[in-house]
Amino acid sequence: MFSRRTFLTQAAGAVAAGVAGQRVWAEPAALRAPTPITVYKSRTCGCCAQWVDHVKANGFMPTVHDEEEMDAIKDELGVPKSVRSCHTAMVGKYLVEGHVPARDIHRLLKERPALAGLAVPGMPSGTPGMLAPGAAPEPYDVVGFDAAGQTSLFAHH
Repeated sequence: MFSRRTFLTQAAGAVAAGVAGQRVWAEPAALRAPTPITVYKSRTCGCCAQWVDHVKANGFMPTVHDEEEMDAIKDELGVPKSVRSCHTAMVGKYLVEGHVPARDIHRLLKERPALAGLAVPGMPSGTPGMLAPGAAPEPYDVVGFDAAGQTSLFAHH
């Protein structure tokens, strides 16, 4: 006959063996390596630097290139004129133009739609890097775009 102590010891051992034998398939977000992103921006643009800080704080590892001929960079990368903003980034196979929130970039990489990239045309207040202290954010759209410059709504904030 088992004593209560023997039963509890054996039960705890069985549970521990079962837990130890389980495989953990999903990595916690904190343990994942940051996603590389290459950013082209003007050296003197403070809002671009704040956007770089935003993506870095949200799971990306930016490599920043300070450029003064941004139109030439955008032309070379194929950013349609209709969606241009102040800075341009490349993440995976996608372009990211302007102050696109990191959560939308993560969604883009997860869903992998048939797009050339995402953009926040212009520089609306309230986008990452553009919210001035005390200012009210304005609503804005993140658009997906193709190589021909055709756009579609990706997210509304």
